[in-house]
Amino acid sequence: MKRIRKTAGLYFLLATALCVAQDQDDYKPSRVNQHGKAFPKVSSGGSVRAQLLAPEALSVKLDIGGEKYEMIKDSAGVWTGESAPQDAGFHYYQLNIDGASVPDPGTKYYYGAGRWGSGIEIPAPDNKIFALRKVPHGTVVENLYFSQITQQWRRNFIYLPPGYRTSEERYPVLYLQHGSYEDETGWSSQGHANLILDNLIADTEAKPMIVVMDNGYAYAPENSKEGRPDSVFEEVMLKEVIPSIDKEYRTLADREHRAISGLSMGANQTMRILMNNLDTFSYYGGFSGTSNYPSTDLIDVNTFLNGAFSDGKALNEQLNLFWLGLGTKEPDPFPESVGEFKKMLERQGISYTFYESPETAHEWHTWRRCLHQFAQKLFK
Repeated sequence: MKRIRKTAGLYFLLATALCVAQDQDDYKPSRVNQHGKAFPKVSSGGSVRAQLLAPEALSVKLDIGGEKYEMIKDSAGVWTGESAPQDAGFHYYQLNIDGASVPDPGTKYYYGAGRWGSGIEIPAPDNKIFALRKVPHGTVVENLYFSQITQQWRRNFIYLPPGYRTSEERYPVLYLQHGSYEDETGWSSQGHANLILDNLIADTEAKPMIVVMDNGYAYAPENSKEGRPDSVFEEVMLKEVIPSIDKEYRTLADREHRAISGLSMGANQTMRILMNNLDTFSYYGGFSGTSNYPSTDLIDVNTFLNGAFSDGKALNEQLNLFWLGLGTKEPDPFPESVGEFKKMLERQGISYTFYESPETAHEWHTWRRCLHQFAQKLFK
């Protein structure tokens, strides 16, 4: 009987060791963990495993991808849980402790979904587009400025390409906007725009350019306490941001060397700015969004954006590039609204480029890929 027990115990130890080995082999710490933190981890299949020491908690859940996954507490008060497989790319998530949603102390924090919170990276096959390579690197500069229009201090981030500080060359400029409930930190933090540009420039696949990433939320001071105020972002961009960039940096300050682009809300904003200011920009990129979002109705070209798309021939002569991108797994109504917008362009005979990001949804890896593709076509 003792021998049987010893044999059973040995099998149990072997099975436990095998599970531990499999865990060590298959689940690896996320690349965006805080320094020295072992959790959260990501499996080869894209599942997320989180862990939290909270001995006094009664319930802890992992909240990611629109689902809450129960976590289990061990005798030491450590809660562990894992999610279903997630799509490749970057995802915001949080932990829910006794009903309160908080960031995971194991990860770096990002501004998204209207708050500072946790983020995790599910490895994608093309992460090399933003890999930190041994190539010349540009600089991301934080720029503070006081807006007379909003009567507030504002901030943008400016990417200066490799060689900017050691040459007298002038550069074209891309104005690049974030999405809703995000801010000016998004493109250089979650999006890795600087690394994408560094790598493209090093491989001579993109022209060296300055990239300006501003905050798309801008409101007139008299409306600041009156419910949802009207945006004055277009005015801030045209009257304050662009003139200051052209004054402070070595830009090629004409429409032929100026592009504007954005993702989701930013795609809507920048399209409106473009169509109202064709004397200022000649390149446009809309990532996961257009100005008819969320409508899927037939677009009346005579009234849409005050008839801005009514003369297709004139637009083709004015625009060097009209570029749209979308993930193949985008949720409704993004595919439908973008699809209806494309039909309008085709009815008007307006030239455009369309890119689909394979197997990604409304998230940062779609937009990284979009920038990677779009930047290669700029200023050529």
